[in-house]
Amino acid sequence: MSEILSGVKVLDLTRIAAGPWCTQLLADLGADVYKIERPSTGEDARTFRPRVQMHDGQEPADSAFFIALNRGKRSITVDIAHPDGAQLVRELAAKCDIVVENYKAGGLAKYGLDYEAISAANPDIIYCSITGFGQTGPHAARPAYDSVMQATAGLMSLCGDPAGEPQRTAVAITDLTTGYCAAVSVLAAYIHRLRSGEGQHIDTAMLDTSVALTAQYASTFLLTGEVPTRAGNRAPNTYPSGVFSAADRQMIIVCGNDRQFASLCRLLGLTGVAEDPRFAKNAARRENYAQLERLLNQELGKRSAAEWEGLLEEAGVPSAPINSVSDVFDDPQVIHRQIRIEVEQPHGKSLPMVRSPLNFSRTPIRHRPPPSLGQDTVNTLTDMLGKSAEEIERLRLGGAI
Repeated sequence: MSEILSGVKVLDLTRIAAGPWCTQLLADLGADVYKIERPSTGEDARTFRPRVQMHDGQEPADSAFFIALNRGKRSITVDIAHPDGAQLVRELAAKCDIVVENYKAGGLAKYGLDYEAISAANPDIIYCSITGFGQTGPHAARPAYDSVMQATAGLMSLCGDPAGEPQRTAVAITDLTTGYCAAVSVLAAYIHRLRSGEGQHIDTAMLDTSVALTAQYASTFLLTGEVPTRAGNRAPNTYPSGVFSAADRQMIIVCGNDRQFASLCRLLGLTGVAEDPRFAKNAARRENYAQLERLLNQELGKRSAAEWEGLLEEAGVPSAPINSVSDVFDDPQVIHRQIRIEVEQPHGKSLPMVRSPLNFSRTPIRHRPPPSLGQDTVNTLTDMLGKSAEEIERLRLGGAI
C-alpha cells in the first residue's frame, strides 16, 4: 500500500525539537527523510537524559527525547563546516524536494546552505526555515527555547495559580506546535509546486506560532482592551470547571452549562444547590466559586475517582481522573486506540513508542524506528550521489563524514 508522501525526499537539517517534530511528521506520511548529523556525536538531543539502549548493546544509547522526535528517518553523518561536507549537503539538496532547517536566521549562509544557495541549484526546492523569532526583524538573531517563547508570547502569563508565579507547560508546546505549523506549510507548498512547478522559501517562527496559540485570549485583548490574567485550573468562562478531589486522587470536572451543573448536583445529592441564587447561574457560580468548591469536594471525597468517572459519564457531566503518564497507558480508550505501539528494529529489540496521531482509512501510517547514528551514510552517498567506495573512504578520512 502506497504511503501519501512516498517518493518525496526531505533533507533534514534540524536539531532538538521544533524541526525534528516537523520532519518526523513528514516521515510518518511516507517521505524519505535524510537527517544530517555531526560525525561521531550526532545531534545534541541524542545525549539528553534519560538514555536507553535501542540495539541490544550494539550501538551507543540514545535519549528518550531523540527517540520520540526522530521516528522513520535516515541518519547521514556529515560535517557541514568541512568544505567537502557542505558540498555533499548541496548535492543531496539538489536531489531532494524539501529542505527543513532550524539554524539561527542566516546561520547556514556561511556554509553555502541557505535558501539562496540551494535554490540556485534546485529552483523548485521547498525550503523551510524554522527559527525562534523569524528571518527578519529586530530580534531575528536571538536564540530561542520553548520556555523563552512561552514567556515572550504571553502564554506563561496565562498559566499558573493567580496567587503564584507564572508557569510554563511541561510539554514543550511552542516547539511542537511550531513543528506542526512547519509541516502544514511544507505540505501546502508542495501542493502549490504540483500545480505550478514553483518552489519557495517558508519562514516559520516560534514567535508567530506561540502568539497564535493565545487564540481567544489575544482576541479578547484586541477587541476589548482587557488584559487576560491567570485563573489556575478554573476555566475563564464556566464554573465548576477545574480540579476537584475524590477519595483517592484528583480529577477534572467541567460543567459547561447550567444543565450539566444541575445534573452534577443531583448526582452528588446537593439538594437545592442548583437553585440557590449564589450558584444557579454560571456568572454567580464564578463569583462564589470558593463556597461551591467546598460543597463539591465534600461530596466527591466520599468515593474514588474511578467510581465518580462512571457515574459522571452516566449523568452527562464531562470529567476525567488526572492521570500520571503511567496511568495513561492503562486507560481503556488509549489501549483501544492502540496509541502505544511496538516498532520493530532491523537489528535490535522492538521499541515501545507512541504512534503517530495521524489516522487514514486508505493510507495508514507505517511506523519505522529512529535511526542509529550514521546508519545510512554509505548507502545514501552511494545510491543518491553515486559516490564510489574509494571516494567515501577519502571523505571519511578527511573528516567530512
